Amino acid sequence: MQNTLKTPLTNVQLEILKSFSHQLNSNELVEFKNTLANFFAKRLISEADKIYEQDNWNDNKVDELLNTKLRKKSI
Repeated sequence: MQNTLKTPLTNVQLEILKSFSHQLNSNELVEFKNTLANFFAKRLISEADKIYEQDNWNDNKVDELLNTKLRKKSI
């Protein structure tokens, strides 16, 4: 029985698979993971900055959110 993908791989998935064809030592692997984490962290920060500017947030709004309980207690 042949396994087939129902959805094609994205360009990012293909690029990551290509990188796996090279053996990395433990230090290189850590560096690779950090590079991926930094890439996505920068994108997230950029999006958060856009929302911050778009919605005219300020330090008071951030402090208000930090001091608000957002989870409901489960019974």
